[in-house]
Order: sequence, then structure tokens, then C-alpha cells
Amino acid sequence: MDQRTLFIADCRRAVASISELCRRFGISRKTGHKWLRRYTTAGPESLGDQPRRPLHSPTQTPAALVEALLTARQRHPTWGPKKLLAWLHRRQPDAPWPAPSTVARLLHRHGLARPRRRRQPLGHPGRPLTPMTAPNRIWTADFKGQFKTGDGQYCYPLTIVDGYSRFLLACQGLADTSQQGARPVFERLFRECGLPQIIRTDNGVPFASCAARRLSKLSVWWIRLGILPELIEPGAPQQNGRHERFHRTLKAETTRPPAGSRAAQQRRFNTFRAQYNHERPHEALRQRAPAQLYTPSPRPYPEQLLPLEYPKHFEVRYVSRNGGIRWRKRWVNISHVLDQQHVGFEEIADGFWDVYFGPLWLGRLNERTGRVDFLDPQHYQQLSPMS
Repeated sequence: MDQRTLFIADCRRAVASISELCRRFGISRKTGHKWLRRYTTAGPESLGDQPRRPLHSPTQTPAALVEALLTARQRHPTWGPKKLLAWLHRRQPDAPWPAPSTVARLLHRHGLARPRRRRQPLGHPGRPLTPMTAPNRIWTADFKGQFKTGDGQYCYPLTIVDGYSRFLLACQGLADTSQQGARPVFERLFRECGLPQIIRTDNGVPFASCAARRLSKLSVWWIRLGILPELIEPGAPQQNGRHERFHRTLKAETTRPPAGSRAAQQRRFNTFRAQYNHERPHEALRQRAPAQLYTPSPRPYPEQLLPLEYPKHFEVRYVSRNGGIRWRKRWVNISHVLDQQHVGFEEIADGFWDVYFGPLWLGRLNERTGRVDFLDPQHYQQLSPMS
């Protein structure tokens, strides 16, 4: 509008010819004469963008049908366009009812459509790049595909492998993939073998969830123990290729055919684990057995979880059971998997705070909106000011 007003002012003061002014302002002569004509006939208010809606629309839905649709919607506020059209068509089969998409636009235009609540995209920290350079630096974990044993019960084998030595730490047949079944397996390993630095998994249950940073109750427990969860990208099993290749061997050796019961299948797993670790030569290890390279971790399993420590300039808040915190007299949602945990806030600008859980960056709090944004990909990193 400012440019158009300046153009009109220069034209009225005859600073230059209209052709020269059009070249200066980067418009065509046709557009310049159109602005002058509007200004002369309707005044300065007409210089704004004009609506492009046609004055006449031969294909417009008749007013009577629009009224019938709106009345039907008010009578049945939970029905969508397809149900409304089917219901009205039975009553007026000869009427030229519009398409469901047209009905949806009509309902939206008249304020009768409920906007769909869209879930915030999760984002992902990206491809894992930590090298497997020593025992217990990275453990990999996954559930091999479930199968039925001879008694008709499903078996979900949870497998945990040391990435460097290929040592099979656990192969446990479980009844499901819940956190309640998987946690005792990890706890037993932590007591026997010590703590790894990283556990690499896929994005399935119970290793990940739809919460912030894809954290789950299991991975929150790992972080409290000082173990960093590392996720492969969705739909990219090759990023955990060593583990996937191991599953092929496990399937060929123990599940063809399956045992008669889950207990019998577990005995097969135990026999296979002993042979795989101590007897079977591994080509990637120069025909050595994994047990020849694996040593337990020097990090012992703590009997009591230590509180998370944050730098002194951090604001620390306790996440309540409803997954939120109190911030400046308002409730701010963090994550349901972090209930009864402490999170840290680092101020980076006026009204903006980076949110951390232990060493992990979770998101950015905007004090003006009272929301935490979890989508900034450049902050999805596994280092923090506490490193």
C-alpha cells in the first residue's frame, strides 16, 4: 500500500511521465493506469487488493440446499458430510446435493465444523553415529518377531547384544513387549555385567514412545542410571544391522520349528546363547568367539538412583503426576513419561528457555505462549551444557 500511495503521489505531482514512473516502481503501464483509475473514482481506500471472488457463480450450491445442510448439521452436530448427505438424500432423492468436500467447506464457512486436533510431529535425533569401539560402549536391543509355540501361546524374544564383541547378553522369551516384562531382564544384566554407556534400539515399544524426544519409561530409567538411549531412524533397520543379522541366525537355530511351550523355547534360547558366545566362530571377529573379546563393564549397577544434577544457573522444576510443571503461575505440559522427575531450564533469550532432562535436550519453552516446542532439529543432539 505504501508503494501504491507513493506512485499515486508522484503521478499527481507530475514528477515524471506515467511510463517512467511505472518503470521506477517495477509495474506495467496497465497496472499503473488501473491504480490511477481506482484512486480517481473511489479514493485511497480502493488501492488495496481487491477480492477475486466472482460476482456470479453458475455452479454455486442453491441456497435452499445450503439451508437444509446447515439445519441437518445443527440437528446432528456429530455427523460428518457423508452421513449428512446420505440422510438428506433419502428424504430428497431428486435434489442436486453437492459433493462431500463441498459440504465440508460449507460447514467450515458457517462455523459448524470442529477443527481436528493435530498431534505435534515428534521429530527424531537423526542417524546414530556413535562407533562401537570397545565392549559395553554400545549395547543393542530389540524384539525378534513374535511367533507361536506349540501350545498356541505367543513368544516375544527380547535380545540384547554387546555391539563391539557381538556377545549375546540376553535372549529372553517374554509374553509381550511391555516395559514391565523388559525391565527385569535389563536389571538382571546390569547387576551381572555392569552398565553400558549407550543402548541402541529401534522406535518400538518399550524402548520409545510418542512423548518428547521419544522417551519411554524404560529409557527414562536408563538415563537415571547414566545410560544414554540411542534410537535408529524410523524405517531404517540397517542402522542396527548387526543386531538384525543376528536375528536371522537366532531364527534359523532356535525357532524352526518352535518348541512346544515358552519354557521349552527358553531352554533352546539358553543352549543357543552358550554355544553362540563361547563356541561359534564369528567371521567379523576373525573367527573368534564373542566371549574371547567381551569383558564386563567397570560401571556397577547402583542399588539406589542418584538425583539428576544440573548446572547452578539452571532453573529446576519437578514434573507432577499429570506430566506438567508450574511456571510463572501457569501450568506447562512437559511429558507424561517424565512424571515425578526433575527437569532443568536454561535461559537462552528473554522469555525463551531450553529444557533438559539429564543430558538430553527436550525442547524450548516460550514463556509468552506457555508451550514447549519439541521440533527444532538443530537442538536434537546428545550433548548439553552439562557435558
